Amino acid sequence: METRRILLIGLGETALSALQSLCEGFRVLGVVRPASREEAGPDPVEAEARALAIPLFREASPAGVAELVADLRPDAVVVSSYHRILDQDLLAKTRFVNVHYSRLPRYRGRANVNWALINGEDTTAITIHVMSPGLDAGNILFQQVVPIGPRDSVGALYRRLNDLQRVHLGPTVARYLSGFEGVPQQEEEATYGCTRTPDDGLIDWTASSGAIDRLIRALGEPFPGAFGYLDGRRLIIWKAVLPQDPPRYAGRIPGRVVRVSRREGYCDVLTGDGVLRLLEVQLEGGPKTAAAEVVRSVKSSLGLSPVDLIAQIRDLEARLASLVSQQERQGGS
Repeated sequence: METRRILLIGLGETALSALQSLCEGFRVLGVVRPASREEAGPDPVEAEARALAIPLFREASPAGVAELVADLRPDAVVVSSYHRILDQDLLAKTRFVNVHYSRLPRYRGRANVNWALINGEDTTAITIHVMSPGLDAGNILFQQVVPIGPRDSVGALYRRLNDLQRVHLGPTVARYLSGFEGVPQQEEEATYGCTRTPDDGLIDWTASSGAIDRLIRALGEPFPGAFGYLDGRRLIIWKAVLPQDPPRYAGRIPGRVVRVSRREGYCDVLTGDGVLRLLEVQLEGGPKTAAAEVVRSVKSSLGLSPVDLIAQIRDLEARLASLVSQQERQGGS
């Protein structure tokens, strides 16, 4: 039997294991993946494709994908991390399979693993499904649930899910191309996750310690991180824990630092219902470091208070007035 021909669309963190899985049983005609930014470092997907002599196609728009499908005539297009919805006319050109890291029909849409952690879910999943018109719709070809542990980070979950994709994607696509149509989704059970932006990582210190801890674990690498502010500068919180038996504060200002341990490198911060211990942070423009190397005073609050904002506005007003005065003096001389 002739080896089936596959086009892979992979824009994000999941593309490498998808490519590795597909290469074991198919002829991969190419990978649709825009060039990475130089500051992001070497792209492992690009390196893998070049090592296997697989072409890279940079145009990832639906129109660009349509041109590739027309030119290459693949037996199937496999999508693993893409940010656009493909229309019905394009989906009718060949078979399309999508990899989605959630327990479909729950958590359709974007940032699914992040949202599962933020919302305190106890499981996520890998779902491989037929693409049909609609957001993450189509028959389910394969699904495996992945437990979320109490200290799991988004990076750890992605590694687990990527490992499952590496094992199951190729065989699932082969089964689909051999006639298996999959199982319909239960539309009445569908839920959705909206797109997240880096600024959505702002920590609300009035939230519970558990909610803030989940946000930090949900936005760790490879994502931009959850953050507060220290003296007007963004402070990314990379690692934190819930301390054992912390003191109970009857008087609390959420976001206020209440303990700094220079010897052990941590600092404790009040939340809406308790205390959160910060272990590793990164002050805007600086390196990652122990929290106590940056947060040094129990008078500090890790947020932008109205007082801070008013002070910054007044400082800007004073600087602007000084510049205007200087220009007026120069104009009159």
